[in-house]
Order: sequence, then C-alpha cells, then structure tokens
Amino acid sequence: MFERKIYDRLLEWKRTSNGSKALLIEGARRIGKSTIVEEFAKREYRSYILIDFNRVNDVVIEAFRHFGAKLDDFFMVLKAEYNVELYKRESLIIFDEVQKYPHAREMVKYFVADGRYDYIETGSLISIKENVKDITIPSEERIIKMYPMDFEEFCWALGNRQILDVIRDYFNRREALPRGLHNTAMLLFRQYLMIGGMPKSVDMYLSNGKDFEKADIEKRDILALYREDIRKIDRKYQAKVQATFDHIPAFLSKHEKRVVISKIDPSAKIESYEDSFFWLSDSMICNECFNCNDPNVGLSINEERTFVKCYMGDTGLLVSHAFDEDEIMSGNLYRGILFDKLSINEGMLYENAIAQMLVSNGHRLFFYTRYNQEKHRNDIEIDFILSDGGKVKGKIIPIEVKSASKYSITSLQRFNEKYRNRISSSYVIHPRNLIVKDGVVCIPPYMTFCL
Repeated sequence: MFERKIYDRLLEWKRTSNGSKALLIEGARRIGKSTIVEEFAKREYRSYILIDFNRVNDVVIEAFRHFGAKLDDFFMVLKAEYNVELYKRESLIIFDEVQKYPHAREMVKYFVADGRYDYIETGSLISIKENVKDITIPSEERIIKMYPMDFEEFCWALGNRQILDVIRDYFNRREALPRGLHNTAMLLFRQYLMIGGMPKSVDMYLSNGKDFEKADIEKRDILALYREDIRKIDRKYQAKVQATFDHIPAFLSKHEKRVVISKIDPSAKIESYEDSFFWLSDSMICNECFNCNDPNVGLSINEERTFVKCYMGDTGLLVSHAFDEDEIMSGNLYRGILFDKLSINEGMLYENAIAQMLVSNGHRLFFYTRYNQEKHRNDIEIDFILSDGGKVKGKIIPIEVKSASKYSITSLQRFNEKYRNRISSSYVIHPRNLIVKDGVVCIPPYMTFCL
C-alpha cells in the first residue's frame, strides 16, 4: 500500500458530500484505484462491501435486477451474500470496475436518494460509447480522475520525502540545488523514467532490491492487458486503435513528436482516426496534446485537433513499449538511462515524463508550432503551453523540454518575442541545475511538479 495524494480528496468528499453525492474514481487499468478505495473504506468506515464487477456472482446481479426498487430487500441480499453488517451513515458500498455493469451506475441516483450509506464507484473506460449507450448518467456523481503515481508519490515510495520540500523551496527562490542534492534528485528522476508510476511495477522494483527486470516484467503484463482491452472494443475502430497504440513510440521518437497518420495508413486522414484518439485518451492509457494555433488564456478555445501528440499515460510503460525485451533484459538500456549514456530516444522519454507530470498536476496539454512558408519548415516549436491560472489577467507559460545538456532555445526566443504581452514566464526543462538566463527559467526535470 503506497501513500497516494488522492486519499486526501476521498477524505474531502466524505466530509463535504454528507451522502449527497456518490464518488466516481476514473482511471486507467492497474493504477491502484481499488487498492486505495478499499484502504479508505477500512480506515474511515465502520464497515464496507466491495462489489467487484469483474467477478461478481449471479446472486448480486439478480439483486440489482429484481430489487433495485425495493432497497430494503436489496441491502438484505448484499449483507447476507457478503456477510457484512451495514450501519446507517457509517458504511460504504464500493462498486469496483463499474463499467462492467453500467446498470449499477445508473442506479446510483436511487441509492444516494435513499441516504443510508456512502458509495464509491471505480472504473476504467468509463465514458467509452459502448459502456454508456444504454444508461442515464446519474447527476448524483462526483467524478475525479486518478493517474499513475506522480513523481512526488514515487519519491515517497522510495523513502525520499524530505528532498521534495527542498526542491520546492529552491524552485520558489529560483536557486540551484547544491551539487550533491541535484545529483540525488536527478537519480530519482531517472528511476522514475524507467519504472514509471504503476504501483505494481514500483512494488516489484522495490521488493526485489531495485530490480529493473522484475519491474519490466510487470509493465509488459500491463501492456498485454491494455492490448486485450483493445481487442474487446467495437470492431469498426478496433484496428485503428491498435495501430495507433502500437505506433506511439515511433511518433514520439521523431523530432516533432506529432502523430503522422500517413505512417500508419498512407491513404487515411487524421479525422478518420478521431475515435482512436478518443478511446486511448478516454481510457487514460494516453495523454493527448493538441496544437494551439493562437496561444492565449483559454487555450482550448484555439486548439487545432488535426495536429496532435499522443503520449503514454505512464513513462515506465513507454520504456517497455518502445524497447525490445532483450534490450531491457541485457541491462544496457537501463544503465544507459540511469547514467545518462543513452544515445537515442532519451528526448522521447523526457518529454513523455514531463507530459505525465503536468497532467497529474491538473494541466491540460497544448503545444504550438508555426510553419514558415519561405523556409518550408516549422521555425517555432514549443513543446507545452500552460495557463498561469489568472482569473482576470491570466497569461500563458511556454515550456521547452531538452534532454541534452547543450541545446538551442531559438524557438522559445521567437515565441517570446511574438507573444511577449501574453506571457507570464518561460521555462526550459533540462538535465542541468537551475539557472535563469535572459528571462528564461531553466529547471531540472525533477522540478516539474512545482509548476
């Protein structure tokens, strides 16, 4: 059981909803939803029942079908089947993997109106069309998204909590960490690149003496599970989802990181793959990043969906997805990443990790490119653009990601000149220590969580 930030949000829901809303936790498969909710139930309630719709028996399904309007009988069946006593306002009922039985989700409105108990639903693929087409989505739901372990949670798991406070303090002061602490923080970040934030992968890594191979085996099992999920979806876009998923490492290994549909199907247009991107994003397997052609506050207003980047939701999974199993088992790949000796593809891993860290911090992802007609190429490319969150005079924050110690920031300088009145601050994320140069704050990747 790893410490997760979402636990505080569960406490807040329990305190503020007072039974008036069920909580739906949405996230990709194997990120720890069931584990954290059951731990919450054990700690915060007098009793609980967990109904796992992956393996629920016929007695419970029949109770939903025949006693949904007779809640006294319904709860009587549940208590008898699970041998658990339920207490008014002191018990929690968990609908785990509720997408497997959407009718239970539809009935939440009646359970909440009854008011006896609290309810938490967990699910993956919650909004996929075939999982909601025959039900009315209850308004009595509060939805929160859960992601793989972020960098801070990863550091907690590794027993490095104190260094996070130091990192944040130095970030706020715009000062470089002492060399020894910087090296320690970079080592933590490089481990995060390789292992990622899937709890079982982190557990296998730590419980086997920081064994990368054991973690990789677990990550490949998760990737196989995702492929199995894809094989179960609607046939009319199943092949396109599979092809897009398989090509993610190839797209990210290119300079622009952008999805180029012609690499999958030379005759296709990106519009024909819209359902594919929706499925991968809505399943939270991937994080979409759209081009913003007129960057300003309200970035989504100017998003251009014909230009998209598709990052893996977990960078550790990307490593196992992108590299051959033999490369990993030989140990050369992990040694190359750990000691900054990887000659290819490190930019792909860096940028994916930054995307993952930004998303887990609540940011939507946007990028910017400008095509120069005279030069017949892009002359400005900005990896990420954030909003500073200002309510009245909000501004934007451009971010460039560099995996090498030596680099150019020509694109960022051109962008800052073009949109200088809209920008609050500019960042370069690089493997070196923090420096401020010509008004640009250059930070090491482990400081990304501070943005």
